[in-house]
Order: sequence, then C-alpha cells, then structure tokens
Amino acid sequence: MAQKQNNSHQVKAKKFLGQHFLEDETIAKDIADTLTLNGYKNILEIGPGMGVLTKYLLKKPVTTYVIEIDTESVEYLKNNYLNLAPRILEKDFLKYNLNETFKEEPLAIIGNFPYNISTQIVFKTLELRDQIPEFSGMFQKEVAKRICSKEGSKVYGILSVLTQAFYDAEYLFTVPPTVFNPPPKVDSGVLRLIRKDNYSLPCNEKLFFRVVKQAFQQRRKTLRNSLKTFNLSDKLKANVIFGKRPEQLNVQAFIELTTLIQNDSEN
Repeated sequence: MAQKQNNSHQVKAKKFLGQHFLEDETIAKDIADTLTLNGYKNILEIGPGMGVLTKYLLKKPVTTYVIEIDTESVEYLKNNYLNLAPRILEKDFLKYNLNETFKEEPLAIIGNFPYNISTQIVFKTLELRDQIPEFSGMFQKEVAKRICSKEGSKVYGILSVLTQAFYDAEYLFTVPPTVFNPPPKVDSGVLRLIRKDNYSLPCNEKLFFRVVKQAFQQRRKTLRNSLKTFNLSDKLKANVIFGKRPEQLNVQAFIELTTLIQNDSEN
C-alpha cells in the first residue's frame, strides 16, 4: 500500500493554477526515477507544491532547484526543506529567464505539471532545447499520449511533430485520479523526452514550425489546400506529398516538405 502525505499539511490547491497535488509517495518516487541523469548536473522541478516529488529528487546525485509561484507552497518548502531554500525560485517558469540561475549550464525539467499550462511548458522547453537534454513529468493523459503519438494516430498533431523533431518521446505509465488532492476528473500520464543526438533540423526551423502549425490547423484537408497561404507554385503542388493529409506525415516527411517549400520560394 502506497504511503500518503499527512493531509493536515496539504496546501489547498489553487484553481487558477490548475494544480492537483500528488499524494502517493510510490508514484512520486517512480516519477523521480524516470530521469536518466545523463548529460546534466541540475534538475528544475516545476510546480513542486508540498514537495512530494522534490524529496526524491533531492536524493539524486545532482543539484535540484524548484520553481513555484504559489506563495503558500513556497513558504511550506522553505520551512520543511531547509537545504533546498536557496534554490527555491518564486517565479513563473513561462516568464522566467533560465540564464539568471543556470547561465548556459544544461538542466533537466521535471514536474507534476498544471493541466492548464502543460502544453505551454512543452513549447517553452522546445525553445530552450539547447539547454534541456531531458524532460520528464506528468500531464493529463490525453496530452501525454498526444505528445508521444506517431503518424496515423487521431491524436497526432502539432505537439507530436514539433516535440519529436527534437526529442525522443516515450509514454511511461498512467496515474489514476485517486492519488491527487483534489482528484482530477481524468487519468494522468507520465512521459519522458530525451533530446536527440542530432537535434538541428536540415531545413529552416522557423519555416518548419510554420508549416507544421498551418498544416494541422486544417487537418482534414490535404496539404495542397491547407498550405495555400505559402503561395506554392503549380509545379510544387503537383508533388504527391501535397495530396496527403498532415497526420500521414512523420517528422522526416515534414522536414522534407519544409525543404520543398523553402526551395520553391527561392526559385
């Protein structure tokens, strides 16, 4: 039977944060153990709450930092994790410049992510991919599945392609609502992202992002129709790839598609 934290010490979840606090110690340890600890000496936990996951991260042979905007949680952590206190960042991860703390040092991201900003956390991680070789944590299950899904899946989309262009994504395990306070209405899923050895794209990366986002905005249409805004030449539109729908293309195919569009615009 998994041990649970004493509820008398539970910080009340803030609805505006979309946060559900994990209480199950076994699952917390399992999430902490998803980190490989390869390629970095620092960990940044987003949204630690009462520190149920933090306590297991602190046992790792790396330096753990936490970033939290809830003042009650920050106060609890300072009082109960004295050694951690200098590394508690009372900041908003989405607005925070990591260089203020880490300079250019690599770090891993981990957390039980608030549902309402979880995809934004992933997109910021992609922006900071040069500095983040590994990312691990818990999402709403359908979001975790979407990030890790492959072409042909109904949930395969923008988040899948952009994440998998730079990271190898692996769905690890499902977590039931009963281990949270308050319990969410859906299952959660834990995933791990490990940055690819060669994560520089052989095409214009800004254009790649634009092509992927535009393609999936009208996912039922063929690429010939959904990518009209790129003013493609008739010759290029005749290419067989433009007769496909976006969910049929894997990451490599999107890279090739971007290269075709890039070359077309230059001619």
